[in-house]
Amino acid sequence: MRRWLDPEPVAVPPALAEFVGGHPLVAETLVRRGVKTVEAARAFLNADAYTPTPPTALPNLALAIDRIERAIHAGETICVWGDFDVDGQTATTVLVATLRDLGARVIHYIPVRASESHGIKVPALERVLDQGVQLILTCDTGIDANEAVAYAGGRGVDVIVTDHHELPAELPSAYAIVNPHLLPPIHPLASLPGVGVAYKLAEALYARAGRAAEATKHLDLVALGIVADVAVLDGDTRYLLQRGLTVLRQTERLGLQELMKLARINPAYLSEEHIGFALGPRLNALGRMGDANVIVDFLTTTDLTQARIFASELEALNDRRKMLGDQVFAAAQDQIAQNPTLLDEAVLVLAAPEWPVGVIGIVANRLVEQYHRPAVLIAISPDGIGHGSARSVEGCHITEALATQRDLLRSYGGHAMAAGLSLPADDIPAFRRGLARAVKAQIGAAPPQPTLQIDGYVPFADLSLGFLADLERLAPFGPGNPSLILATRNVRVTAHRPLGRDGRHLLLSVEDTGGIAQQVVWWRWDGATLPEGPFDLAYSTRVNDFRGQRELQIVWEDTREIVPSTAGVVVERPQLELVDYRREPHPLTLLKPLLTAPDLQIWREGPSAVDIPGGDRHALIPATTLVIWTLPPGPDVLHAALARVSPTKVYLFGVTPGLEQLEPFLKYVAGVAKYALKNTGGRVDIPRVAALTANRESAVRLALAWLEARGHITVVAEAADSVLLHAGGDCIDQHADRIAAQLGALLDEIAAYRRYFMRAEVEVLRMSLWENGQ
Repeated sequence: MRRWLDPEPVAVPPALAEFVGGHPLVAETLVRRGVKTVEAARAFLNADAYTPTPPTALPNLALAIDRIERAIHAGETICVWGDFDVDGQTATTVLVATLRDLGARVIHYIPVRASESHGIKVPALERVLDQGVQLILTCDTGIDANEAVAYAGGRGVDVIVTDHHELPAELPSAYAIVNPHLLPPIHPLASLPGVGVAYKLAEALYARAGRAAEATKHLDLVALGIVADVAVLDGDTRYLLQRGLTVLRQTERLGLQELMKLARINPAYLSEEHIGFALGPRLNALGRMGDANVIVDFLTTTDLTQARIFASELEALNDRRKMLGDQVFAAAQDQIAQNPTLLDEAVLVLAAPEWPVGVIGIVANRLVEQYHRPAVLIAISPDGIGHGSARSVEGCHITEALATQRDLLRSYGGHAMAAGLSLPADDIPAFRRGLARAVKAQIGAAPPQPTLQIDGYVPFADLSLGFLADLERLAPFGPGNPSLILATRNVRVTAHRPLGRDGRHLLLSVEDTGGIAQQVVWWRWDGATLPEGPFDLAYSTRVNDFRGQRELQIVWEDTREIVPSTAGVVVERPQLELVDYRREPHPLTLLKPLLTAPDLQIWREGPSAVDIPGGDRHALIPATTLVIWTLPPGPDVLHAALARVSPTKVYLFGVTPGLEQLEPFLKYVAGVAKYALKNTGGRVDIPRVAALTANRESAVRLALAWLEARGHITVVAEAADSVLLHAGGDCIDQHADRIAAQLGALLDEIAAYRRYFMRAEVEVLRMSLWENGQ
């Protein structure tokens, strides 16, 4: 339960109200957010009416442009040094593509997260300079790279730093530093992320070359970076996102077109929400799980085959990221279950060997949401050093708290809500105690009660697609311009039913005092008690375009009692009875008596189960009893099967389905492709093949991408669930090797999940069945 902050009463100037029109809430919101004149509203609502700030308003940008132009004219090799998150990926691509357009000799370098982390490390820089690089141009990094910049200078190489991170006490001795933090905080360029700074540099370079209009073709990348980096949407940052979304909806980049297909995004309706929850995570998975240097090729390729291969790789990496995140989250929950005293502290600190560094930040954020306190997850490497990621809550500056433990830390850095750190594993217990004291000093023994800003009270009768379109004029939403939280007073729940994976969500019919009812979705309901009697409901609204049908969706956010009471409507959550046969030596003997049981479904997949009665994940239907014969390939596939059947009793077996090794799996998918070319006109149903192989759809896509890279097939058309193949094609061996490595890693993670499924205690497994994958 959060403390509601009601909207402040405002007086909307009549001229502004007349100009804005539509629902009064739009003009009221503009005034509350500081947009109080017709001129300001015109510029806020319409990018055409905004006057963008000249690039040269950024300090030292003109100096940087002069040096880059000299390098281009002299034929010097320029290295664009970026970062592996989406902001860094897009900034790198903007600068590399711009320099190529202008005839520069350019290479790029993005550190590998697993081995280098962020920034410019001298050993990597030394390797780059040995290639004859004569100018380093950073983007989204470098502001604290004092040692590396000095090393480059010692070798006679200039460094231009373009970055947006906070300025350190001592700046590097670079040729030029272009950073919006050198501007006053209220400057219209002050909130630019790394890709915004890179774009302003590109704008100036194109303008100097007499080709100013060409810069706008990179605005789709700018939109991706702004949203993924959670930049504050004011001034030029908002303007660039408005322009960028328009370009992104019509992007000519083949890689992004293919990625949207896999993400089931209709480009015509693409919004900042699609970037934040679909495109951004897929691109970020590359930096978290792999080598982000290939992103420039993905975002600039004009080869459709390469674009499809790259998109399949990103889809598989994101799938693997989800699996690893689920496994780490389950392991974290297991630690808490075994040692509940961990929750007695003001901060949750957990550690384990070999946790993947690329996902611990995501898992820490999930733990913060669940336990309402800062969380630190630490992955202990074989050398005994722990690498951690911290996430915080409102009111706790986690980096300041870490600073109190600097004597125990090898390194740390970040901002108020997130930070990274490293320390010897032996010091983790002392670190946990010390950090708990520091956090408690900031926020007390318990975190402060979270708040919820209400933007307006509206009756249910006002809610419609037209009303939502009116509010969407305020978009794009994000930090500095959050999406609206609405509320309706004095409502009652008239009906409800569990929804989704094993009833974890709830669909409610809620009626207001005017007798108007609306369907409301409560995501992650998890069996919470419903209000008894009338209450005030806070909710968000959005367009649900599932299956191409655009409908208004109302999402439950919070409630406030009108008359406080201790009672409530308890909605029973469905319970599962688990019968554990996973380690029994003769599973067939145990299965046979079940075959005559009424209302039973047997889930079996893979070559090893072809003689077992039952069906695959797509053939399952509702039943009271479910037999899980073969080991699932991941928690999300398991949850989907449970959702299809909605059983009250589950028999757990645990037969290995086969095809977990790279070579047999590739051989099997090659046989499927050969069959499709001969018998189905080349069409391959991805979900069906995943079920046949007891595997994940992303693994099937990667296998087909490998076959295409080796020249065995050509994908001539691709949709979310199927591909159309032709025989033969060009051989691209460098792609094939990389794809094989990624597929091998994904199959290893699937095997690891199956091992976890086999050894987990029944109660731990029961708890995990309720958990929803990211």
